[in-house]
Amino acid sequence: MCEDIVVMQADKNKRLEEMVNKDEKAKRTTIILEKSEREFIDSLIKEGKEPGIKPLISKMLDVYRSMMIYDWRFPGEYYCGISRIAFVNVELLEILIQQMPKEKWRENGRLMGEALKVSMETTLGLQTANQDSWASVFNRLRVQGFGDIYIKDKYLLIKTPFISNAEIWTGLLEGLFDFKLDLKTTVPPLVFEIKTKQTV
Repeated sequence: MCEDIVVMQADKNKRLEEMVNKDEKAKRTTIILEKSEREFIDSLIKEGKEPGIKPLISKMLDVYRSMMIYDWRFPGEYYCGISRIAFVNVELLEILIQQMPKEKWRENGRLMGEALKVSMETTLGLQTANQDSWASVFNRLRVQGFGDIYIKDKYLLIKTPFISNAEIWTGLLEGLFDFKLDLKTTVPPLVFEIKTKQTV
């Protein structure tokens, strides 16, 4: 009987070794959670907000990396590279925009776009005027909550824009990408036609 146990143990060790060596990229990690943390995770899964612990941790790491949380001074000071960011209600921005003279909307948007350009160039190394970088720029804007931006031929489409004011968006995109736009719709989803590269 002892021989059977030794053989079974050897088989078990061999299977374990095969599983471990099967994929060198995957590594098993054990995390010890506080009771309240585990209860919170279980409630997310039970309510259908998350499919499981592994997908939740993967999502958390993606958010951590995408939002550059490693630069944050939590709580209260949040940075993405050189730019300080804040979680702001859209209603607060709408109040600021409504207090601005309408003839200044596009110009203020352009200044915002230029500030975003400097931030993306210094923090992420993205040359926003270079069309090869646009997919990365659109992704960065989406990560920061500006909305989903798509390009098709010579048209830009913004779905679910955080700022709904089309004139602000026109200026912001012109300042960010160094091109002229023709606004095609004034309510979301916003559509713009790329007209020309701006000249200095």
